[in-house]
Amino acid sequence: MPNKAIIHTDNAPEAIGTYSQAVKVNGTVYLSGQIPLIPETMEMVSGDFAAEAHQVFKNLQAVCTEAGGGLQDIVKLNIYLTDLGNFPTVNEVMAQYFTEPYPARAAIGISQLPKGAQIEADGIMVSAG
Repeated sequence: MPNKAIIHTDNAPEAIGTYSQAVKVNGTVYLSGQIPLIPETMEMVSGDFAAEAHQVFKNLQAVCTEAGGGLQDIVKLNIYLTDLGNFPTVNEVMAQYFTEPYPARAAIGISQLPKGAQIEADGIMVSAG
């Protein structure tokens, strides 16, 4: 049986379904998808796509911190976009949160996301602990 720990922080949005914010197994953290919800209000961030992207990365950072790491510890990042035309903005926003070496990444165009979000991201983080 693997050493499995559920990660939860009030600094990221509450799970809105049957899942955990993240699950840590033997130093690997599986991060659930984050949409641009403001943790304190559970309302979508207002503004343009860039504002949504910033909130997604802030939410991921909060979960990573609770799990004992940070965004730089993410080894695989998946980004889901309802409009692939926003891909250049994703790169601009990511550059404010990540430095080289960057994680492996996929950007996937999809038709809908929860609560009408334009972006969602999940990933896998490897921590020392």
